[in-house]
Amino acid sequence: MRTSKRTQILEAATRVVEREGVKSVTFDSVAAEAGLTKGGLLYHFASRDELVQAIHQHLAGQWEAEIAAAAGKPADEATPTERLTAYTRVSTQGATRAELLFMLEGSTTPGHAAPWDAVMERWAPPLTAADAEDPAALDRFIARLAADGLWLYESLTADRLTPQLRRALAERIAAGLTGDDI
Repeated sequence: MRTSKRTQILEAATRVVEREGVKSVTFDSVAAEAGLTKGGLLYHFASRDELVQAIHQHLAGQWEAEIAAAAGKPADEATPTERLTAYTRVSTQGATRAELLFMLEGSTTPGHAAPWDAVMERWAPPLTAADAEDPAALDRFIARLAADGLWLYESLTADRLTPQLRRALAERIAAGLTGDDI
């Protein structure tokens, strides 16, 4: 199946962000990367904010598709442990620079955070007051903190874990969720 022009533009914008950061997303930079004219880009996106919001949606959608593939089913068919195990396995693989930059940028703008928040709500929901009495819910949240901490650690330091070590840590975190001994 052919990739839509809109998706090609979003993928081009992601490459721009990978190289130069979120602030580099302009109609000129994205149009050049996508091999379009600025007018061709404006046909799909009326404003920079609309383009940036679409990039958030695109990246969050890709991330959720990876989590669903890891779970082998959609979030609404998975148990809380299955959801968080899949989330853990995907999030500990290491986010791309574009994903990290957009997650951080989204955290400062509620409208931009919405796609990321929706993914998190489905796959790794926050704790509620009722969860204080539920050891399984607390264990799931601790696993989420460990998984998030792993990719955040790598994104904030120059220390890059080997793929083998990252995979071993991801499996150890997931094992804590399922009670399996690895």
